[in-house]
Amino acid sequence: MSTFLWVVVPYICLTVFVVGHAWRYRYDKFGWTTRSSQLYERTLLRIGSPLFHFGMLGVVGGHVIGLLVPRSWTAAVGIDDHVYHVVAVGGGLVAGIMATVGMVILIYRRRTVGPVFSATTPMDKVMYLFLGVAILLGMWNTIAGSIFTLGGEYNYREGVSVWYRSFLAFQPDAGLMADAPLGFQLHALVAFGLFALWPFTRLVHVFSAPVGYLTRPYIVYRSRDEQELGSHTPRRGWDRINK
Repeated sequence: MSTFLWVVVPYICLTVFVVGHAWRYRYDKFGWTTRSSQLYERTLLRIGSPLFHFGMLGVVGGHVIGLLVPRSWTAAVGIDDHVYHVVAVGGGLVAGIMATVGMVILIYRRRTVGPVFSATTPMDKVMYLFLGVAILLGMWNTIAGSIFTLGGEYNYREGVSVWYRSFLAFQPDAGLMADAPLGFQLHALVAFGLFALWPFTRLVHVFSAPVGYLTRPYIVYRSRDEQELGSHTPRRGWDRINK
């Protein structure tokens, strides 16, 4: 069971993540969008969207540092465990609260604004469920593992992080995750489920960037002057088209 949960399932989800994005880009380029609903409602969106996106940037940044940067590297640059712990807990809770509040506002907006709700697909609802559970489990692990240290604090940098790096190196050690607390295990499984859903939801817009704007030629706008109009005197409104 440990091998299935912490070797087979993660690689299946990773494969679906990669192949699914390639398939989506190949066969659904016009659907590669967030399906923006800004035209339907702006007040709640103006509040919830920045909170959610900046919060998620902090969450992702914290995971990148916590999972990919070994403990020996931070110790080598003079960051001891106490300083790392304080920064990780403080920053993680702030980012998690921002993302949670922003997502609650966006879900409330999506549920209460008629046109926005009509544009919500079943996959959007499933995605919000997985994303919300993943965020809440991550915050619970931060609180339970760092504040309510019953039975001793679990150091994920010596367990989960090592497993994650071994997983990316295609040498996964299932025992490291099997020994992790249940909260960390559930968080990892829900996160991998979200990765498997990713290519089939609006989350694909994360990998979109307007790089073409950097090299796109200028658009030249030129007004019609009197010389071009000749003897025709311009007037307000549209000109009649003679058929």
